[in-house]
Amino acid sequence: MEGVNINIKKGETHVLFGPNGVGKSSLLMAIMGFPKYKIVDGKIIFKGENITNLSIYERARRGIGIALQKPPAIKGVTLKKIIEILNGKSKLKVEEYIDQMKMRDFLNRDLNYKFSGGEVKRAELLQLLIQKPSLSLIDEPESGVDVDNIKIVGEAIRKALEKDKHIWERKSSGLIITHTGAILDYIKADYGHIMIDNKVKCTANPRDIFDYILKNGFKECGKCPKSMLD
Repeated sequence: MEGVNINIKKGETHVLFGPNGVGKSSLLMAIMGFPKYKIVDGKIIFKGENITNLSIYERARRGIGIALQKPPAIKGVTLKKIIEILNGKSKLKVEEYIDQMKMRDFLNRDLNYKFSGGEVKRAELLQLLIQKPSLSLIDEPESGVDVDNIKIVGEAIRKALEKDKHIWERKSSGLIITHTGAILDYIKADYGHIMIDNKVKCTANPRDIFDYILKNGFKECGKCPKSMLD
């Protein structure tokens, strides 16, 4: 991909729209540092530091977290063990988060193994809540989630991004990929971006962008009409 330039300030939430296969998930993977995704030109700057060549581990330690669209099932590693690793020596009380995400009955089960789509999303966001990253990368939180789970998912993202606080008080920022736009009912995003042909073509109010997509499809979005910029 090329022509990708997104500046996410502290406390801001950005939403990324675009058709399948244009590089949205690849962008999140590249920011997180997955080795399959190589940066051949440009830089990733996080909190004033060039992290382009850092490992996933080093980026996570600096405060970047990711909730994957389709995280793997890991046999032999329970959700409880993952929670203990993430919590480390922190005195964070995770019980509230476990109950909020309705995952208490899953603690001793292998991570994501034979979980439903909604259960997988809840497990991913539970880990994100415990990690408390400064930047949350969230890939299609509505994917595979039924009506009963979307509210739980939406409220968890609200909490992770500290949406109950004024933007100047927030320590958490987010970049969320969405196809259905359902997450906008729970998250008041600050900016929306459209990715077309591996490039960010338009930046505007996320609601205006989504309404335009619903009306016109993605084909016309690359023009970024003035109506979305007013």
